[in-house]
Amino acid sequence: MKPLYNQDEFKKAKYKDVLPLECYCCGKQFWTQKKRIKDVLSENTCDVVKYCGVACVGRSQNKSVEVTCDNCGSKVRKKLAEAKRNNLHFCNKSCQATYRNTHKTKGIRRSKLEIWIESRIGEIYPGLPAIFNGKDAIESELDIYFPTLYFAVELNGLFHYEPIFGFDKLQCIKNNDKRKFQACIERGIELCVIDTSQLTYLKIEKAEVILNVICDIVGNKLKENA
Repeated sequence: MKPLYNQDEFKKAKYKDVLPLECYCCGKQFWTQKKRIKDVLSENTCDVVKYCGVACVGRSQNKSVEVTCDNCGSKVRKKLAEAKRNNLHFCNKSCQATYRNTHKTKGIRRSKLEIWIESRIGEIYPGLPAIFNGKDAIESELDIYFPTLYFAVELNGLFHYEPIFGFDKLQCIKNNDKRKFQACIERGIELCVIDTSQLTYLKIEKAEVILNVICDIVGNKLKENA
């Protein structure tokens, strides 16, 4: 409540006399009864004397601010209350999901193929450091990373190529893939992207083919570094 009266005027006013206030939304002066003001001051009612009318009440509730999407950097307008309530801002649900997936610290969902390949690589190269689903190398998740070889592998399933959850989601995934590729280049990491979209379930014969591709590259790099 923004009073435009002084204490003497308030004391002299009768119960049903009107006193001037300033609207929180448009700044214009409006008038309301001393009774209503006293109710607000004594907390007997909610503050209904902030605005000069229904239109300003509606406008105040729909106030918006411009924020930056934390995933793609786009500018988007959010309701003021929503912007204050959240520390992170996204232009759509696809950007939100992409951000959560690339910044999550627990609950990482992995395919049976990834788990199987991890176990086999551990058996084939027991002394070779390998990081699975780590983020330290490029501040974004890499499926497999061999730090001593500066070599990484991404196993891209169907979600990377088909709009399973819509075209917006697919575009966000593709944009994230491009950012990973660029980040690897900047850090001198060779990134091998393997299309696993045809492997809808774990079939050992097909998984062996993918494993052999990885092992061939790793084997050649070990020979080069020998």
